[in-house]
Amino acid sequence: MARFIGNSIVWGFALAAFASCADRPEPAAVTEPSEAATPVGAETGATPPFMPVATVLELMESVVAHSAEVYWGSVSIIVDENGITENYPETDEEWEEVWAAAIGIAESGNLLMMAPRAVDNEAWIEMSAALVRVGVDAATAAQAKDAERVLAMGEQIYNVCLACHARYIPETRED
Repeated sequence: MARFIGNSIVWGFALAAFASCADRPEPAAVTEPSEAATPVGAETGATPPFMPVATVLELMESVVAHSAEVYWGSVSIIVDENGITENYPETDEEWEEVWAAAIGIAESGNLLMMAPRAVDNEAWIEMSAALVRVGVDAATAAQAKDAERVLAMGEQIYNVCLACHARYIPETRED
């Protein structure tokens, strides 16, 4: 995950600098999706009133890309001629932004599984579910304010995205 920028090697991601409201409540604890969870309307046999608005591309360009950029930008280790510079969220509000980005990533996996976005009921669903799982783990890392785990989860998010893109957007494959 190293990138060369000028004479610098950037490990990880740049610092996310987001100002937020001072009296914001603590984020709710992240929990694993329950296998026993019942979809909305399933108990009555009714079709849920979902109304997908965005296409896959629009969802990717809005929620997924923005959430991923915030998450990836939250922690960095820069090694250059000035030495080692570590950047990571310092305030509760900055950590909450990282947590919120991870929740956006996780929920995007659910949105990708909804008709009409689901391309197939096999690999697409598996990869979307992987996005949910990695998003939950990423949110847990942010909630723990664990910069090393956030950095590691950023790589996991990238890998899930890359695997899906390699299958469904062939021109993005790394050869």
